[in-house]
Amino acid sequence: MSDYVLSCCSTADLNAEHYEKRDIKLAYFHFEVDGKAYCDNGEYPIDDFYKAMAAGAMTRTSQINVDEYISHFTPFLEEGKDIIHLTLSSGISGTLNSANIAADVLREKYPDRKIYIIDSLAASSGYGLLVDNVADKRDEGLTIDELNDWVLEHRLDVNHWFFTTDLTYLVRGGRVSKVAGWFGGALKICPLLNVDYQGKLIPRTKHRGKAAVIRATAKKMLENAVGGADYNGKCYISQSACREDAEALIQEIEKSIPGMKGKIEVYDIGTTIGSHTGPGTVALFFMGNKRID
Repeated sequence: MSDYVLSCCSTADLNAEHYEKRDIKLAYFHFEVDGKAYCDNGEYPIDDFYKAMAAGAMTRTSQINVDEYISHFTPFLEEGKDIIHLTLSSGISGTLNSANIAADVLREKYPDRKIYIIDSLAASSGYGLLVDNVADKRDEGLTIDELNDWVLEHRLDVNHWFFTTDLTYLVRGGRVSKVAGWFGGALKICPLLNVDYQGKLIPRTKHRGKAAVIRATAKKMLENAVGGADYNGKCYISQSACREDAEALIQEIEKSIPGMKGKIEVYDIGTTIGSHTGPGTVALFFMGNKRID
């Protein structure tokens, strides 16, 4: 057993069983549905959440604050454990700053303990994929210092590709203009987006219809995954109330990358990330070319 704790935020979008199996500790975001507050710990059933959004419910989120991070980290420090915590990308959230402030406070109280706070530069199950790979390295016996170095070296190897069939929420969040959103909806335009080297969500290409954007997403994996068509590493997909679109993407990937057959894991986009993407979003994550733009 390692002498340190691996921790991340609930926005890594895996599932409770996965976190427990890999011994990954969670700090929880918060969200609201029509003004009522909830914790991003599964208390609001995900199917009900997306049904509420589809029916017009307004959602908003709040990041983990300094006091909550202190409460999350303190029990591990009291046990004599060091901590390595990966945050949701600073490109889409300010939670990194809160975690760093909490760590500074706790370093004064526990000067003999190591606390590493790392910006994952990742989101949703791409963030989860990075954390899961970190857990692999921990289990291989890396020290906390070696693990910190490994994350900083490899975090940009996690590729993220997203598409959505409903532009409503991208318009609401300012990712797509209202005019572009209206024309996109009328013409059935589906944008393909990715997360760049700064951890920001960037629209890259536009495609006419769902089938076209699914093919384009699978092609991005073929072009960018380690080994291309020979890739057989971990691959995660997260989706928001559109499992059939995720399954269609899996079929496309398996055609061009045979080693993926039966290996792709599908998760729900959680309530925090889902508050901004809305239903109808599919995201693909794999290890590939380092993000440089």
